[in-house]
Amino acid sequence: MARGERSALRRCITLFCVLLLAGLAGFALMHRQEIRDHFTALGFDPAPRITEIKRELDLTPAGERVFLATQPTIDGSQHFNEQCAEVDHSEHGHVLGCFTADRIHLFGVTDERVQGIVEVTAAHELLHATYSRMGEGDRAALAPKLRAVYEDLAEDDPRLRERMQVYEHLPDAAFANELHSVLGTEARDLPDWLERHYAQWFDDRDALVDTFEAYHSVFVDLQQQAENLESEMTALRRDIEARKAAYDDEVRRFNDDAADFSARNERYEFSDDPDEFDRIQAELAERRETLEGTLATLQADIDRYNGLGEQLKELGEISSELDQQLNSDLAPVTTRPTD
Repeated sequence: MARGERSALRRCITLFCVLLLAGLAGFALMHRQEIRDHFTALGFDPAPRITEIKRELDLTPAGERVFLATQPTIDGSQHFNEQCAEVDHSEHGHVLGCFTADRIHLFGVTDERVQGIVEVTAAHELLHATYSRMGEGDRAALAPKLRAVYEDLAEDDPRLRERMQVYEHLPDAAFANELHSVLGTEARDLPDWLERHYAQWFDDRDALVDTFEAYHSVFVDLQQQAENLESEMTALRRDIEARKAAYDDEVRRFNDDAADFSARNERYEFSDDPDEFDRIQAELAERRETLEGTLATLQADIDRYNGLGEQLKELGEISSELDQQLNSDLAPVTTRPTD
């Protein structure tokens, strides 16, 4: 091969290597977050409970990569509050999870009555992580579309509007971030484009919503039962009060008539008319029997009212117990991190 040809070949190879390196550098720059997540996830040794949560969420490879890259922790002690100290509890109620400093932290709720609440919380925080990994332009384009979907759904779902009210004080960008997590984990019927969006991270989002609805129904049922009992008690109390007032009036009339009958008898007014005596006495006896029956019915309804009150009290105790289970402020002081 001539010297010139060899020189040209070396230049071509050099140029090819430069272009290859440039291409690799460009690819690495464009996908630097994915690459970083990949190696962070590889270096993370999840606790058994985190592995179980990951399995229950049925994540795509991309979803699993982001989830593990956030090095999620789960803790049932006060240490969780330290990890999520930046979250405003007063605005968000009980905090069961947070995404902060690119890490997910979960509160270890173990009550079987709300089984699945940790998994849904994990999915919620995972969506915060995926949202943070979008480009600023992508987030800016997605935010108004999420808001439009929300407004459409909220027209027929007041629960969703109530759910998002705690975030209404946030700037639009932060509200969209929360909406992105709420819709992805709690809303059943979404537009196809949004379903495809969430399908990047979840293989079975419907199952996730099923889990949410299952534990959420526990709270909804408790509230509905309490409202039904309160409504029944209010109507029953009004009925009892009205009937008791009528009963008291009838008792006063009976007592007046009985006293008058006794006074007339003491004046011997019936000595010449024993039939009238027997008639009035029989009438008073019948009225007394009717009053005793009315009193017995009233007492039965009063007992029923008190029984409903006991049921309402029991529901309140159950609700309070569940509330305590979800309140990380009441968690043991002993730190039991599993990260």
